[in-house]
Amino acid sequence: MTGSTESGLGRAATESTPRILTGRGDTAAAGHPVLVIGEALVDVIAVPDGPLRSHPGGSPANVALGLGRLGHPVRLATRMGTDHFGHLVRKHLEGSGVDLVSGSVVDAATSTATAVLDAAGVANYTFDITWALSAAATEALRDGPLAHVHTGSIATALGPGADQVLSTLHTLRPSATISYDPNLRPALLRSAEQERRRVAQLVAVSDVVKASEEDLAWLHPGESPDETAARWARSGPALVVLTLGASGARAWWRNGCQNIEPVHVQVRDTVGAGDAFMAALASRLLRAGLLGGGPGAQAETARAALHAATETGRLPAILDEALAVAARAAALTCAREGADPPTTAELTV
Repeated sequence: MTGSTESGLGRAATESTPRILTGRGDTAAAGHPVLVIGEALVDVIAVPDGPLRSHPGGSPANVALGLGRLGHPVRLATRMGTDHFGHLVRKHLEGSGVDLVSGSVVDAATSTATAVLDAAGVANYTFDITWALSAAATEALRDGPLAHVHTGSIATALGPGADQVLSTLHTLRPSATISYDPNLRPALLRSAEQERRRVAQLVAVSDVVKASEEDLAWLHPGESPDETAARWARSGPALVVLTLGASGARAWWRNGCQNIEPVHVQVRDTVGAGDAFMAALASRLLRAGLLGGGPGAQAETARAALHAATETGRLPAILDEALAVAARAAALTCAREGADPPTTAELTV
């Protein structure tokens, strides 16, 4: 998500949700936990003519944080160390109701991403990261029923952990819906040509995909991001959302597309804005029964409902609202420093 002095995605929804609380979100989403798989790290943020700042981050961890603040029980399967940075990340996540999957804390250094901000607050990253799930964490992924699974970014691209993630998605798909955000980091990747096959596999196994126009321009330089998003929407996912920074976003599905107008805010920085969008979108779809999982056929029921909601050339109101709320979440995150997604109370003000 990018922007200059204004950023955000979509008009804010006005409909409130039950039992709004502050801090850790609300309790309306109690039930099976959402499982998020991916990196948790520390963003070291360098600003022009300013001191270094450290914030907990990592795209999947940010999504887990956002879901926790929106009232969902969340488990995060990740890799972090026992060092000072690891303690910082754990405290940050646990304060918003995120439970770490057993085996996520290892005796090693916590990964870091250094974000250099330009004058408009847009971040460019360099990384010091190791990604792989421990044997204990891999085993714990199979514990208990799940409402949904989300993954993306470095966790789905960097070995050896990327292979673990893809295998896990195939294992869990019969019992839980899946969302994916490529959130590509070219500095850590091979060529775009070499990455396309893995991304295509992840897209095909997912029910909802969110990607930035920068992601798709890098991955498929021979076609427009809209062409890629439209093609992905015909390859498995019921919904593909292309985020356009300050210009808003565009939703694609098999039978159509729709613009999401921007919410304008004064930008502090864009760190974590796309993750806030993803968390809020997944939250609304879970509440609507358009994502889900658990014993029996719950995942297939939710999957069928999402496909039914996207079978015509126009989205139903419930999806319009979900996309607008997601856009508001991204905008609110842009308005404050670091990856700091909103609570339900903040989204419904």
